[in-house]
Amino acid sequence: MTLAIFDLDNTLIAGDSDYLWGQYLVDHGLVDRDDYEAANARFYEDYQQGRLDIAEFLAFALKPLASHAPEQLFAWRAAFIQDTIEPLLLPAARELVERHRVAGDTLMIITATNRFVTEPIASLYGISHLIATTPEFREGRFTGRYEGVPCFQSGKVTRLDEWLTEHRHDLNGSWFYSDSHNDLPLLERVTHPVAVDPDTILKQHAEQQGWPILTLRESAWGRLITSNASSHGINPFESSRSRCRFPRTAPA
Repeated sequence: MTLAIFDLDNTLIAGDSDYLWGQYLVDHGLVDRDDYEAANARFYEDYQQGRLDIAEFLAFALKPLASHAPEQLFAWRAAFIQDTIEPLLLPAARELVERHRVAGDTLMIITATNRFVTEPIASLYGISHLIATTPEFREGRFTGRYEGVPCFQSGKVTRLDEWLTEHRHDLNGSWFYSDSHNDLPLLERVTHPVAVDPDTILKQHAEQQGWPILTLRESAWGRLITSNASSHGINPFESSRSRCRFPRTAPA
């Protein structure tokens, strides 16, 4: 079956769950406000600029997991998902996911944000295949370290290749939706790369390559901004609602 792969943050949800989890910890007095908030903002800026040191960031982001019992962490996470994440779910993203599901595609989320934060978000979209950075868990507690290769930039390709080997799958006909230039290594591997509400660097690259550029923010059904429809064949946006269709040519 064809793989339909989705980035999570600022693609399927209207925000960054990693950054927002950090802010949730700050707002509820679970970490030192001044130090943690400043570092959280700095790392997010580094991510946006493509200069994030992923090992340094994960040492920062996973440390709070090691400071509390899992039962308490899961309770905080449940409240975080309900109060912070659920309002950020995008109707157009749900529609896109469902079109791929109805088409019989294998659905996957691949994200740099750690599995502790993202697993329940993937469940909200009914997506069972999740590749995410994995927090280490030993003797009933999180250690504050991570396991394996961080799922970031080229690490997403490495982790996906491992999954493809394990599941005897391939990327023939595959789709990948992302907002970030950090995902260019994977976007360039799939059959159908799609830029979703892209950052400036990804938008420029997508325009140069003739990739479709999609927004999931403007309506309940999504809108294609540009497309190279002839090179992408059958598309999941086609619908009786005209604003979901690939136009035959890019708009002027």
